Amino acid sequence: MSWISGQRWRVFRDTWRTQLWPLPTLGVLAAIVLGVGLPGLDARIDSRLPSNVAGYLFTGGPEAARTVLSVVAGSLITVTSLIFSLTVLTLQLASSLYSPRLLRTFTGDRLVQLTLALLLATFTYSVTVLRTIRASVGEISAFVPQISVTTAYVLQLASVVMLVVFLAHLARQLRVESLMRSVHSETTETIRQVLDVKSADGFLTVPETGLAVLCVRSSGFLLSVQSKKLLAAAVEADAVVVLDRVPGDSLIAGTPIAFAWACGRHRPLPKEAVARLEDRMNAAVQTGFERTLAQDFVFGLRQLIDVAVKALSPGINDPTTAVHALGHTSALMCDLMDRDLTPCLLRDDEGQDRVMLRRPSLSMLLELVVTEPRHFAASVPEVLARLFMMLREMAWRARRPEYLRAIGAELGRLRATVERQDFDRVERERLDSLATSVEEALTGRWAPARPS
Repeated sequence: MSWISGQRWRVFRDTWRTQLWPLPTLGVLAAIVLGVGLPGLDARIDSRLPSNVAGYLFTGGPEAARTVLSVVAGSLITVTSLIFSLTVLTLQLASSLYSPRLLRTFTGDRLVQLTLALLLATFTYSVTVLRTIRASVGEISAFVPQISVTTAYVLQLASVVMLVVFLAHLARQLRVESLMRSVHSETTETIRQVLDVKSADGFLTVPETGLAVLCVRSSGFLLSVQSKKLLAAAVEADAVVVLDRVPGDSLIAGTPIAFAWACGRHRPLPKEAVARLEDRMNAAVQTGFERTLAQDFVFGLRQLIDVAVKALSPGINDPTTAVHALGHTSALMCDLMDRDLTPCLLRDDEGQDRVMLRRPSLSMLLELVVTEPRHFAASVPEVLARLFMMLREMAWRARRPEYLRAIGAELGRLRATVERQDFDRVERERLDSLATSVEEALTGRWAPARPS
């Protein structure tokens, strides 16, 4: 699968991965099929089973079988209610303590989905098999599906084990370190998929006249762009298209999202061509009311900064968590220092530039990851120190002159914030020393730490 065709698959996979219901639904359907089919198999082979095999199967009568299946079904629906309650409580805690945008991490947790699927499947299977058990009535002989009842017992044991695993997993997932590590991993994967693509990079000169404005027709966040469709639309209209938004931007229906002009000519496109191009452009972009990490790696940074800012709120007052969140943020930003954030140019078969897709600029990313923590932690030396260190680490990894200039500008803003605070002499000297170390890193020097 090529990168272009893989765009739609990533969006679909990310959307379904974060839904809580697909796996449990499949589990219930599979349980119904098994609960209907397995008793039929019992009816054909139970009487012919070897004694050494039959000895491991259920050997009770109809009443005993009904009791076993009723106990399994009753206990499983109670445990399932407990699991749902714990899951809802976890979502509430994550929303209030960390960030509402981290709920996708919980709902997309595969173990949570598998646990619910197994518990609901066991309950459904037990109820389905229960209807096939009958006692002797007149000429109708008793029927006890030995394999089916034994399978219900095995599923019950598996459910108990899964419950223990789920509780241990839930305790681990509630730790903010686990959440941030998960966001870090997903964001790194998105960066690799979006920015490690072989394409032309650069800028197109937008003409001052002859521009056609293309508007989006649905409100929400820009989730993804199907580059192949957009390129084909530009070629069909013999136009050049500049998409003026990046994944993660908020869009309002009826407002401009792109501009187009006739290829090689500075005259307006025909109205009919503009209408067709706008139709096809809207078919090539996907919007939604919830951001995802399908193509929007900035969303991962947003989640980490939300954790840092929430930790700095007066109700929580946990600067250590903020420092840890900035550590993960720094790792992602340093990863971006090795990549080209200039717009992506798409060319037709003849090598003509047809589409320019904008990417988030480093200045915008620095604004996101530094400004809010700097504002909310203006009087917290430890967080300010971590911000200086993040800029130092980025400066060391950066090699592009425009990246170094952006980091230098952000350093000036951070220094101004420190100068406005009423720190004691020791704190101010430490922060001044860190600011100096950032300046050294901008020139390619990294001095060893001095003994305190």
